[in-house]
Amino acid sequence: MPKFRILELCKQKGITQKDLAEKIGMTPVGLAKAANGNPTFETLEKIAVGLNVSVPELFAPQPTNTITCPHCGKLIKVEKGE
Repeated sequence: MPKFRILELCKQKGITQKDLAEKIGMTPVGLAKAANGNPTFETLEKIAVGLNVSVPELFAPQPTNTITCPHCGKLIKVEKGE
């Protein structure tokens, strides 16, 4: 079963799981079950829209050479300067 980053993404976005659940029309219990179970693609799409991320971002760990912009939430690639 894949591991989801819903809690991590909520923290990055500064919202609670309860707020996310309300925003996407789910109950907090329903969201928790989806995060810990086998959600449908439709549910994953709702969660992604609610978090303003793509569906793949719900799964993939953040690469170590990126940071999340605190203003827009997008990933920024960090390269080592010479």
